[in-house]
Amino acid sequence: MKILIVDDERLLVKGMKFNFEQDGYAVEVAYDGEEAVKKAKDKSIDLMVLDIMLPKLDGLSVCQHVREFSNVPIIMLTAKNEDMDRILGLEYGADDYLTKPFNILELKARVKAIMRRVSGSHDKKPTIIGNNALTLNYQERTAVVMGKLVDLTVKEFELLDLFASNPGRVYSRENLLNIIWGYDYPGDIRTVDVHIRRLREKIESDAANPVFVMTKWGVGYYFKKD
Repeated sequence: MKILIVDDERLLVKGMKFNFEQDGYAVEVAYDGEEAVKKAKDKSIDLMVLDIMLPKLDGLSVCQHVREFSNVPIIMLTAKNEDMDRILGLEYGADDYLTKPFNILELKARVKAIMRRVSGSHDKKPTIIGNNALTLNYQERTAVVMGKLVDLTVKEFELLDLFASNPGRVYSRENLLNIIWGYDYPGDIRTVDVHIRRLREKIESDAANPVFVMTKWGVGYYFKKD
C-alpha cells in the first residue's frame, strides 16, 4: 500500500513518513499542490493525506483536480476551527478530515480503517439492485445506475453499499457517523449531509427528487425499497 503525504511543513512530513513506513507502507511526499497532482497522476497511490494550506496550489484545488482522474481515498488536514475548510474539503471529494494539531495514532487509525475497507471489498461480488437499475462493483468502487457508470469516493461507496444492502431501514446521521466513520469520529452531522448530497448528485437523475436514497424528515436517510 502506498501513501502520498502532501504538506509544506517538512518536519511534520518527516514524522508522518517515518510512522507510516514503520507500519509497512510505502510513502511518497509532496511539498506543494502542483507536485501533489503530478505525483497522484504518475504514481500508483492507494491513499492521500492532504493539507489544505499549500503553496502553488491549495489543498482544495488539489482535491478537485485529483477527483477528475482518481477516486483514491483522501484524508484532508485542516487548521483548527476552520470549519468552512472542512466542509469545502468534503464538498470537493475528500473522504475524511483531521484537524491540526493531531495525534499521529489517530491519523494512522483512520488510514488503517480506510485501507481495510478498501482491500476487504475486493472479494465481494457485484450487487445488482432493482432489475439492473443499480449495480455496485466492489473491486472498482463504482456503480452503474440506469446503464451509466458512476465513480464514487470511498465514503460515498460505503454509504451506498450500506443503504442498498438494507433497503427501507432508516439511519440517523449519528448512526451513519458511527457505522461509516467509526465510533470515535469527532466530526459533526454535516459530514453525513455533505456526502449524501454528493452521492445523490452522482446517482440520481434529479438530486432534488431522489428515487434511491431517500430522506425521512427528522429521522435520517434510507434506501427506497423496490
